[in-house]
Amino acid sequence: MHGRDGTIDSSTCLKGQWGTQVKIHRLLLKSRFRTRKKEEADLFFVPAYAKCVRMMGGLNDKEINQTYVKVLSQMPYFRRSGGRDHIFVFPSGAGAHLFRSWATYINRSIILTPEGDRTDKKDTSRAQGKVGRLKLIELSKQFPDKLECPELKFSGPDKLGRIDYFEHLRNAKFCLAPRGESSWTLRFYEAFFVECVPVILSDQVELPFQNVVDYTQISIKWPSTRIGPELLQYLESIPDENIEGMISRGRQVRCLWAYASESASCSAMHAILWELQRKVRLFHQSTETFWLHNGSVVNRNLVQFSDWRLPMPLP
Repeated sequence: MHGRDGTIDSSTCLKGQWGTQVKIHRLLLKSRFRTRKKEEADLFFVPAYAKCVRMMGGLNDKEINQTYVKVLSQMPYFRRSGGRDHIFVFPSGAGAHLFRSWATYINRSIILTPEGDRTDKKDTSRAQGKVGRLKLIELSKQFPDKLECPELKFSGPDKLGRIDYFEHLRNAKFCLAPRGESSWTLRFYEAFFVECVPVILSDQVELPFQNVVDYTQISIKWPSTRIGPELLQYLESIPDENIEGMISRGRQVRCLWAYASESASCSAMHAILWELQRKVRLFHQSTETFWLHNGSVVNRNLVQFSDWRLPMPLP
């Protein structure tokens, strides 16, 4: 997807959260696990920079949808498995909804996204995020002495700079991480790099690599419905040695939030590959996989995966 006029390239898209579309693609191209023999592949990666193209005005939602449908119809190995061994990256809070018809076409596929929530109720989600933040603002007004810096300003002539902001975080023992417009929040990941204990205040959040990381050892998750003095009392009751232990364990795993080549001993790419390897192992153990006496693998409708066809394209 390079836009209507073909002017959007990978370097344009290699920034911020969108950048994972490009970074994961580039790292897989160089991966030692890559094979050029399709019949040997366990999984197939489908590169697309849909979020970047949409934000840069290259294609609108309808055109993105039509492009996905057209490309999928031309992929024989997608048809063979019903898409279950194909990987798609959707690097924003909208998740797979960047492809409007994802539930029709790639509902069996592996989707890499920063959030596990696929709800369409955007207005409700935003309201929930605002409620949690308003509670924290009210709490800070009641107990300004509990804040690392009670006079922070994020707008106006005295607006806090990015470097100063992270310095204040580094001086704190705990970093509160309420939900944003959706369950996901960047504050959680920042906490590991400034070395404070993240306190998750997002009930529905889906954290990455939960098969690899024991989050109970490096963070605290507190009910968003109980944001108030009780939360402060609890945090103050935690001994310093426990806090230091959580921060120390966090240092050991924070490399999982940064992208690096396979030569690095620890990176987000390593964790993604671990999860994909697990998917391969579980593929034939899925509740949606069945097999017959002759060895053929079929779906719930007893249709052999090699005979599966895409649904009719949408008008």
